Amino acid sequence: MRVTFLGHSGFLVELPCVTLLFDWWQGILPPLPAGKPLLVFASHRHEDHFKPEIFTLDAHAFLLGKDIRLSPRHRAKWGLSDETAAKCLTLGGNETASPLPGVTVETLPSTDEGVAFLVTADGETVFHAGDLNWWHWEGEDKAWNRNMETNFLRYTEPLRGQRIGLAMLPLDPRLGEDGFRGPKHFLELADIRHFLPMHQWGDFGFTAQFLTRYPGFAPLTVPVTTNGQAFEFKENTL
Repeated sequence: MRVTFLGHSGFLVELPCVTLLFDWWQGILPPLPAGKPLLVFASHRHEDHFKPEIFTLDAHAFLLGKDIRLSPRHRAKWGLSDETAAKCLTLGGNETASPLPGVTVETLPSTDEGVAFLVTADGETVFHAGDLNWWHWEGEDKAWNRNMETNFLRYTEPLRGQRIGLAMLPLDPRLGEDGFRGPKHFLELADIRHFLPMHQWGDFGFTAQFLTRYPGFAPLTVPVTTNGQAFEFKENTL
């Protein structure tokens, strides 16, 4: 598995039989491998996760959070042909799709907009959380934060005990140490072999702060330091 961090929450994941592109909106997309189907994922409509330019890619399918609506107005605005629109699949939480033989996509509802994606392909399982996170904002209404906690714990429960080779999880420095809550819970809940932080707004040093607080997660964590950074994972490490 080869993974390229494109920026913010965008990743290109190259598996032996399929290429997965998640939430690309910034950064340079490297050359795509020839002769391999491309699946493009957009977890939700926020501009730091979705840009209409993805529809210019020669993809086998586009898997979209249900809040990315393919209305006639949007189709005209984004220049979607009927052929491209036919390749689009909008998904809500707790749905399953098989865009290719041997590839299964499961969704979880998000605590913000759209969905999170759990993809099984080539014998590996890859999780992209989108904006599914424990959004605890200091100064926010206490009832709002309690409701967020309840929803986050409920929405993530299907991952309990699941073996996940690679998980891309928000580690958002805007929350301060409350930003540790989400990834900590994910890493304790599921059997995650590799954790790639995302949604860091360029503050890559926040990963070191997280690991200082929770050093036990260091063996699982793959720090990101710059846009365009690539990682190689061997089968026996996933």
